[in-house]
Amino acid sequence: MKRVLVVDDSKTQQFYLGQILQASGFQVLTAMDGETAIELAREEHPDLILMDVVMPRMNGFQATRCLSRDPRTADIPVIILSGKDMACDRVWGLRQGARYYLVKPVEKRELVACVESVLKYAADETWRSYSMDGAVSRERTAVNPGWPRIRI
Repeated sequence: MKRVLVVDDSKTQQFYLGQILQASGFQVLTAMDGETAIELAREEHPDLILMDVVMPRMNGFQATRCLSRDPRTADIPVIILSGKDMACDRVWGLRQGARYYLVKPVEKRELVACVESVLKYAADETWRSYSMDGAVSRERTAVNPGWPRIRI
């Protein structure tokens, strides 16, 4: 069973996302902020992280950057799930190491399809995580040099 870490400072969002993911066969872990998410990711090594952006202590962009640069967690795909819907937010999230960016509110089918697609894509041997300083390499297939295709 694949494990997903849901990082959101809203207990309501954690519950809603957890219900969707559990109904789809995923085990769910939760964290209320970026610092806790980093600690849990290092300890539990989930298969995927759903990351909110606006949170106390450490925001989702900062946490995603830390996770993507740390060799212990760089292979864990992060999907940012935020209410921030500006193009600059999307670009910034992806530059921090996120594999995909979804905007709240997200439909159940879209969320599950995205999680499954990113997990499948991350498991592909042609994809390796990276850090901004190049410590861990990233390779992508020539057929799909960008985001994974999501089918709903």
